[in-house]
Amino acid sequence: MTEKKLYRSRENRMIAGVCGGLGEYFEIDPTLVRLAVVFFSLWWGGGILLYLLAWFIIPEEPAPSEEQETDAQKLLPQEKTPVSTPSSDQSATD
Repeated sequence: MTEKKLYRSRENRMIAGVCGGLGEYFEIDPTLVRLAVVFFSLWWGGGILLYLLAWFIIPEEPAPSEEQETDAQKLLPQEKTPVSTPSSDQSATD
C-alpha cells in the first residue's frame, strides 16, 4: 500500500493549493473544503488564520520530473519540429 502524503496541490488551486491538497488527501471535493474555510472565516474568524498557517506548514506538491510522465503526456503524440537547413542552390544576384 502506498503512503499518502499531504501536499499543497499544484493543479487544483485557487490561492495556494491548501484546500485542493486537503481535498485530494481526504478524497473529497476541494470545493467543500473551500466552503468550510469561508464558513469558519466568517463565523469564527479562524479560517483565515488556519489557511495562512497551513500555507506555510504544508509543503507544495513536487513537480513531476521528466522521468515521471503523466498519463496525459503519454497519450499525446510527440511533436517533431522540422529541421530547416540552408539551401546550397542559392545564387547571388548582382
